[in-house]
Amino acid sequence: MALVTNRRSVMNLFSDALDPYCHQVRIVMAEKGVTVEILDIKPDEMPEELTQYNPYSTVPTLVDRDLSIYHANIIMEYLDERFPHPPLMPVYPVARADARRNMYRIEHDLYGLYKIMVDNDTNDEAKHIARKQLEDALTSLAPVFAERPYFLSDEFTLMDCVLAPLLWRLPSLDITLPKQASAVEKYAERLFAREAFKASLSELEEELR
Repeated sequence: MALVTNRRSVMNLFSDALDPYCHQVRIVMAEKGVTVEILDIKPDEMPEELTQYNPYSTVPTLVDRDLSIYHANIIMEYLDERFPHPPLMPVYPVARADARRNMYRIEHDLYGLYKIMVDNDTNDEAKHIARKQLEDALTSLAPVFAERPYFLSDEFTLMDCVLAPLLWRLPSLDITLPKQASAVEKYAERLFAREAFKASLSELEEELR
């Protein structure tokens, strides 16, 4: 986090309309009903203004009056604490740590494969391997998705906010899950049917499906 000198009167989010991490944050904002101005930027045209708030000039970057925050997980947890209803993280420390651990594993294991697939410098063979690994990983998790309405929970949480953008992008990654992963598809349908998820989509993200 960094304090900034330019005071903004409303909450602002520097966001890339196709970036899944920006999408994660937009889902949280929609779930919370947060009033925010979305500043759409392109990854190859980062505005100079962004460097005032984030020394790394990365998105998502949230500016809340005199406070600037960057990195999706940090922003999402800040929003959950700043706007406590509805809560998207468990109350008790052990459960919160468990949720954070699961979000780390989703980031490391699933999004790690996603990054390989969308990296322009990655060769086709490596992308093909990553695509198969992601399909297999989601299929192996199908029993977990079948157990409860949301990921490891009876209530919608930040873990679902992290998973939803990745699942929404599967068709654009040429991934079709097999029948034995039907629980994953049904879980995804529950997420996509939420009004907050629909409101979180950028126009470009809507075109992915």
